[in-house]
Amino acid sequence: MQALNAPAEQAPFDRAEWYALLADTGLTPLIAFASDAVNAAALALTEDRGRIAPLRNWYSFTWRQLAPAGAAGDRLLEAIARQLKSRGYRVTLEPVPGEDGSAERLARAFRAAGWRVSAQPCDTNHVLPVRGRCFADYWESRPGSLRTTLKRKGKKVETQVLTRFDPQVWADYEAIYAASWKPAEDQLAMLRAFAEAEGAAGRLRLGVARAEGQAIAAQCWTVENSIAYIHKLAHLESHKALSAGTTLSAALFRHVIDVDKVDLVDFGTGDQSYKADWMEAVRPRFRIDCLDPAQPQAWPPLAKRFLRSLRAAPTPAALAPTAAHG
Repeated sequence: MQALNAPAEQAPFDRAEWYALLADTGLTPLIAFASDAVNAAALALTEDRGRIAPLRNWYSFTWRQLAPAGAAGDRLLEAIARQLKSRGYRVTLEPVPGEDGSAERLARAFRAAGWRVSAQPCDTNHVLPVRGRCFADYWESRPGSLRTTLKRKGKKVETQVLTRFDPQVWADYEAIYAASWKPAEDQLAMLRAFAEAEGAAGRLRLGVARAEGQAIAAQCWTVENSIAYIHKLAHLESHKALSAGTTLSAALFRHVIDVDKVDLVDFGTGDQSYKADWMEAVRPRFRIDCLDPAQPQAWPPLAKRFLRSLRAAPTPAALAPTAAHG
């Protein structure tokens, strides 16, 4: 997989190392591969009793094909889609980006291979196009309540942005997360291994906010190909009045905009209302659901899909022209 023609703007979730971390959590990889004399393509997947899904977990912002652009890559993706009929009756790919053409490309490849394909939005991605601004210009465009919070509370905490992995700061992050409002999550060891590798590669941006020497907020970002990715953030509810999360976020935005000079900040998936205060654009993420009509196991979900389409279709009365009255 490391030798494949990866997407032009490779994200953290496109690398073979990311898939290896996922496999280490206990997921069983199914790497579907096709090649010709010049090019190669792959889909990193996993399977369970005839159902095939992406090799991913909740840390993955996106999932997409690893294939060269153009007709050659399209042919290889179609070949992979045909091969997958021998492994399962249903392939569900999500969350696939649409802005780079991945959703349309995958749907087209599976349709050409004879699958019945449904492509629907399944999640939301908030992003900030920087458009050449410095942090000061960006900050002036933020909601007044956010700017007022930073002005009133910003000096009450001390922030630090590290570009390397620090075991003590990471321990602080894990302690904050465990005591935060967020639900407990699995695979913390995977996230630590990812942060260590990103730190070694110079891509990590690890932020911590302290009050009177105590770490009360922490965030894990990475920077790659002029894009900053916001992976994880947490703060202590016991110190919520200090708004340390807002102050730390501002410090990290300042760093990636003014120091790293990124073109885009990506806040991952989820439509939480607070993201709109920081970000300026929204992109959909798609579910590409593919069923093989030649396999009996696919018939019940195909029937359900057909019935849903009938319920969603406008009735003949709704389509009829309205008589004019005068």
